[in-house]
Amino acid sequence: MMTESNRIEYKQELTESLEKEVVAFLNTSEGGVIYLGIDKAGNVFGLSDADEIQLKVKDRLRNNIRPSCLGLFDVIHELWNGKDLVRIVLAGGSEKPYYLRKYGMTEKGCFIRVGSASDPMPARMIEELFAKRVRNSIGNIRSPRQDLSFEQLRIYYQEKGFNLGDKFASNLELLTKEGDYNYAAYLLADDNGNSVQVARYRGPDRVDLIESNEYGYCSLIKSCKQVLDRLEVENRTVTKITSKERINIRLWNAVALRETVINAIIHNDYTSGAVPKFEIFQDRIEITSAGTVAPGIAREEFFAGYSIPRNKILMRIFKDLGIVEYLGSGMPRILKAYPRESFLFTANFVRTVFPMDSGALELQQNGNVTKIMEDTAQKSSQKSSQKSSQKSSQKILQLVKDNNSITTTEMAECLGISRRAVAKQIDKLKEAGKLKRIGPDKGGHWEVLGEN
Repeated sequence: MMTESNRIEYKQELTESLEKEVVAFLNTSEGGVIYLGIDKAGNVFGLSDADEIQLKVKDRLRNNIRPSCLGLFDVIHELWNGKDLVRIVLAGGSEKPYYLRKYGMTEKGCFIRVGSASDPMPARMIEELFAKRVRNSIGNIRSPRQDLSFEQLRIYYQEKGFNLGDKFASNLELLTKEGDYNYAAYLLADDNGNSVQVARYRGPDRVDLIESNEYGYCSLIKSCKQVLDRLEVENRTVTKITSKERINIRLWNAVALRETVINAIIHNDYTSGAVPKFEIFQDRIEITSAGTVAPGIAREEFFAGYSIPRNKILMRIFKDLGIVEYLGSGMPRILKAYPRESFLFTANFVRTVFPMDSGALELQQNGNVTKIMEDTAQKSSQKSSQKSSQKSSQKILQLVKDNNSITTTEMAECLGISRRAVAKQIDKLKEAGKLKRIGPDKGGHWEVLGEN
């Protein structure tokens, strides 16, 4: 059992001082972890109702701490020696000083971690931190457009069983203090100027570009899913059949590749105008995002999973939708498959380089790749296409349920696909007996048939 330290706090039960400890961790650079159900000596007592305590903790952190710490914490139910615990994982915030809403930005409301204790923050430190507070964030920058729609985001939340109400923009922190849509809202809107690039080169350098695709101008959630689907197809299985066995090797570790793609999209510095870039070469894949990590302690925290989320609003929404599990979980998964040297840091960018698996590369170079590899890529492509088609059909039905007078043009805009593709999906739904048109194209309406 680990002892309490500047990063670990034990509490036998949920107490009134929880927010104080959380504020102290938020005001550090590395964050920390609070365990509920363990006493100061490290003895595991457990909790009688861990699920209820989880809900209480989330509610208290959401309402009792300012600035908002949404996206900076995870509350996880764990089992230790057969006893229920709650683990609260906290990242250091970028809008210091954090404080108790009840007492404001005062010595009574601000705290800092000193060893294993949470001490009141001196007035001078409060003033210095406030002066340095990061203001240039996507939450504070006004969107270049205010005529934004969020049908794609609504559909993604509905798929997870959540219904975005009329106040979703405020609840998801998509508004500036003045009440305008912020840049985070712009990135998540149905239509925007943001794009994510995927390029493929014939050789080991950038001389011979053979394919370039842009996934964007739509909700960043959709862009992320499109890039993941595309790279899943690219990450084909190389197969060699011997007299004794069949050897299957994927070009890259699938888990590490997925985590790196998501990290690049969530943590990209969009305030710089740069977008994430994904490049596939003859012998490797390179993933580049804007922003960097300072050397020394900050870089050690980055590899340990303690780094500050650059875009906490995006982090929170990606977590809501199940794309991200919990804070700091991605980097340990990546480092299980690839060394730290895979990450290259410059003054303005972070680039991740994953070489192709040496065994797979050898098979390709020697021309020993069997037809199974091609079949796998083809099947993956077909599967991705079928999956995309099914999702489009489900989303069309949901759009019709929300508005039975919606036009095919409006459907195409909401889904980010062509009008022809929408018409094709509607024909399939009609043939399957799931959708029916009542009346003419103009003045008529749709009707969803049966339970879907």
